[in-house]
Amino acid sequence: MSTLELLSEHACFGGVQRFYRHASGAIGLPMQFGVYLPPQALHGGAKVPVLFYLAGLTCTEETFAIKAGAQQHAARLGLAIVTPDTSPRGTEVPGQSDSWDFGVGAGFYLDATQRPWSAAWQMETYITEELHALVGKHLPVDLSRAGIFGHSMGGHGALTLALRHPGQYRTVSAFAPIAHPSRCPWGEKAFSGYLGDDRDAWAEHDATALMSRATSAPYPQGILIDQGLADKFLPTQLHPQAFEEACAQVGQPVAVRRHEGYDHGYYFIQSFVADHLTHHAQGLVD
Repeated sequence: MSTLELLSEHACFGGVQRFYRHASGAIGLPMQFGVYLPPQALHGGAKVPVLFYLAGLTCTEETFAIKAGAQQHAARLGLAIVTPDTSPRGTEVPGQSDSWDFGVGAGFYLDATQRPWSAAWQMETYITEELHALVGKHLPVDLSRAGIFGHSMGGHGALTLALRHPGQYRTVSAFAPIAHPSRCPWGEKAFSGYLGDDRDAWAEHDATALMSRATSAPYPQGILIDQGLADKFLPTQLHPQAFEEACAQVGQPVAVRRHEGYDHGYYFIQSFVADHLTHHAQGLVD
């Protein structure tokens, strides 16, 4: 397992915000991630619950840490927050930066099967296996009390990884997730490029399709989703109602909270991030 190179650290609400780099076996290139460690992890001598936050299109490991205002709530609740990057960087893949919604900054949290993307775009393995084990080994976090959440593309990632890896994450939530990617332009572009034309393969990475196949509620304590009604992507890209309907069919409790006036950005996330951390703390803090 690779070692961590500390890039920077910053005192924050009694805890510390750090950024690391490491050599990734899954990706085949260096990867960077952020972590907020609350004061309980630094001074209490005990491992703390950990949340994995997956960011949206064009974002990096820094975006949530800088823009969301989550650290004050994580400090109060005793939660660590890990923020991985959204894709490999520094590859030689032609066209990797031609589109803002595919390639660099747009890994969609899956393992690509189509060349040339399959060489490095192995984000599901990276998040759920390599990074998961890495932070558990090197940081004072308790992987038996892990949750996952995310925004937009990262909301898609949080929902699908939670459903595809039962038992790994005890809690899940999302901000404005791409909830039915097989039926929206962002998802169709990403899935055709990374996974090919087989729509059965697409369904394995579509939260609505995965939930519709469940035989019982995978998260009986509930899933929290917040969606702004002034979000310009809501009509064409996000489809929270499809996920909501799939949850109803299998008896999965889900709270899809719709908010007048809020858009797709981080002012929206700032407004409700405390509720999300509280949601996770209720399932993770013993």
